[in-house]
Amino acid sequence: MFAYYLDLALRSLKRNRVLTVLMVLALALGIGATITTLTVLRLLSGDPLPQKSAQLFYPQIDPNTKDGYIEGQTRPDLLMTYPDAMNLLHAHRATRQAAMAMTQARIMPRQPNAHPFYSDAVMTTSDFFAMFDAPFQYGGGWTASDDDSRAHLVVIASFLNDKLFGGANSVGRIIRMDDHDMRIVGVLKPWAPQPRFYAQGLGSRSYGDGDALYLPLHTARALEMRPQDTECYAEVPDMLNLETAPCEWLGFWVELDSSSAVSSYRQFLDGYVRQQIELARFQRPESSMLDLMSFLRQQQVVPDDVRLQAGLAFGFLLICVVNTVGLLLAKCLRRSREIGVRRALGATRREIFIQFMVEAGMVGLAGGVLGLLFAELGLFGIRHQPAEYAGLAHLDVTMFLFTFVVALVASLIAGILPAWRACVLAPAPQLKAA
Repeated sequence: MFAYYLDLALRSLKRNRVLTVLMVLALALGIGATITTLTVLRLLSGDPLPQKSAQLFYPQIDPNTKDGYIEGQTRPDLLMTYPDAMNLLHAHRATRQAAMAMTQARIMPRQPNAHPFYSDAVMTTSDFFAMFDAPFQYGGGWTASDDDSRAHLVVIASFLNDKLFGGANSVGRIIRMDDHDMRIVGVLKPWAPQPRFYAQGLGSRSYGDGDALYLPLHTARALEMRPQDTECYAEVPDMLNLETAPCEWLGFWVELDSSSAVSSYRQFLDGYVRQQIELARFQRPESSMLDLMSFLRQQQVVPDDVRLQAGLAFGFLLICVVNTVGLLLAKCLRRSREIGVRRALGATRREIFIQFMVEAGMVGLAGGVLGLLFAELGLFGIRHQPAEYAGLAHLDVTMFLFTFVVALVASLIAGILPAWRACVLAPAPQLKAA
């Protein structure tokens, strides 16, 4: 029976080519705009580590003075001072913990005629890779003792390994960085969480390719590598000595694998703040600890204009659906005699309703195909914008399938009123008019 309805729908669509084209085009434009903005929104608001995000937490404490402080309203600072980060790190109250800061490193290739270039680098502690499930292609990370001894070690990204060593196993080889020789201990597989949550607040970009270099925090500081973002809450006589300066420049993450561990760490963090107040280091009693997704929401990593564009796109899709309703109604009125004949020959209201809904569904599928083309054009335009996430705007399999779901749902919603109007037409007046 469905094949019969399909044949009737095809015949009807062919007979009214102009209306058919207008309906398909209206839906396609709305679907294309909606899928384009939803793809970008999904990209920006996705979970960067879905397998582990519920176990990752970002502790925050506040070493600032009481000036401007409002109890219960003032948020702790995003970054930590070096002493606080080291105190929490060496307390070992979490399954894993890591301090980190972003920097830039100048790499000097050994190939003839190759020019030096700068790359993004992360100076961090040894738990970074295991805590964030960073996969290794060759070798591995360094140990805590390597960091403490300021060993000249480095982990490099796969794209840097391809550029410098042609993708070969480069573990044990030497890379020249900032006029220092660093021994490669590991090569990561392609790894670039989106967004780069560990770089939030550290003066680096939120999206795009991963970082090229990862090196021990103490080693980097011994080489006088500077963090990209530093916030000082008192006068600083010597910016080179950030380990003792009243400045915040480190991000700090912990891994907690159970609710009891989370509760225990919160108590530990509150106790640490009280202890620092007793030592006259802190004046503000506030502390906070957010899980990964809550942290990203607090940092508002999704630009407001992206959410606005998504809302406008849905509004535009609604307008397109309303236009399609009008076109389907016009088409229904032009076919009133045909409907009357079918009813006189024994077709039930249910059969007429199904016939028109099948027709609406076919319009939707055609609109989905054309909407895909419009979405690809929209994403192509986004990829040529200067935004840092632009290069990531691609349609994946999920959004590809979702396009047709949106198209079908939109067309069926648009078809309900015309289909109901068609099935309630009385056959007798239509036959008399014929």
